[in-house]
Amino acid sequence: MNTIDTSKTRYTWWLAVAAITCALVYFLSPILAPFLAAAVLAYIFNPLVTRMARRLPRTVAVTIALALIAGIILVLLLVLMPLVTRQIKTIVTQFPQFIDWIKLNLGPLVLQHFGVELDTALLKDWLTEHAQEVQGFAVKLLPSLKSGGLALLGLIGNLVLTPLVLFYFMRDWDDMVAHVAKLIPRNWNDTVSGLWNEIDAVLGEFLRGQLLVMLLMAIFYTVALWAVGLDYALSVGLLAGCLTFVPYLGVISGVLLATLTGVLQFGDMTHLVWIWVVFVIGNVLEGSVFVPWLVGDRIGLHPVAVIFALLAFGQLFGITGILMALPASAALLVWLRHVRGKYLGSNLYQGDRPTP
Repeated sequence: MNTIDTSKTRYTWWLAVAAITCALVYFLSPILAPFLAAAVLAYIFNPLVTRMARRLPRTVAVTIALALIAGIILVLLLVLMPLVTRQIKTIVTQFPQFIDWIKLNLGPLVLQHFGVELDTALLKDWLTEHAQEVQGFAVKLLPSLKSGGLALLGLIGNLVLTPLVLFYFMRDWDDMVAHVAKLIPRNWNDTVSGLWNEIDAVLGEFLRGQLLVMLLMAIFYTVALWAVGLDYALSVGLLAGCLTFVPYLGVISGVLLATLTGVLQFGDMTHLVWIWVVFVIGNVLEGSVFVPWLVGDRIGLHPVAVIFALLAFGQLFGITGILMALPASAALLVWLRHVRGKYLGSNLYQGDRPTP
């Protein structure tokens, strides 16, 4: 009876902690984003800081890591964003030419096989008339300040707050983890430590491995598209590589952007085939070489689960939810594994066995 009561009490506490956590995240989500972003980055780069701290003071190691993170972000913002913006403007401006190319190259095939004549005149006239509006809409797809002075102050505040919090997180990460561990009830310590180690193995390998996959894919796409002769190979390659974090989004967005650019630049199917070959090879490399090598097949975060987690948490908690999606998914995955193990060992699954 005492064992049953203890188990019920434990589950009650777990449910209470989960409910309080969800409530706090929901009500505090507008201010949690910089703290969560700093926590995720600190978690990713903590092994690097720990390795450097064996030869350098930890504060110096944290400063070097912080400079590395800032450099990566600045390169992406100062190189990728202007290139993508310029490329989108160019594509939108020359979109009527793309419509002519479709009619010239695909129109006869559609007419021959389906008996339908492509009438692109209305679409071309509409795009020509509203090109400026479409261009403005495309640019607005990039992050913009649309709430005036308060939004600007909020952005500046986050830009200052995130690196500051990140510095202290990376410097004191091990101490903070140790302090949290001391607060765990002693009779729960073994269970919680085991769960945390499993979550750390799942999440750590996924995040750090995926960053390396993103880097390698960005390099591959950039070099390969440059070899094909595509204009804006750098922007397409960097964008496709960075978006590989979301399964299939990188290759889909890269193919679309590279195809539009290739049609306007070359205007023939030969170059487009080479562009598509680049993304086919890239997709094979990502799925068959880089991901198994750097991320590992045993992690268990299925691509569909990753996409659903990002969309669901983003819908519930906004940008804060997106930052929480993968850590929460890893924790849920580990918990479900334990629940499945207990279920497979239960009488409900195995059936009541008669006593001899």
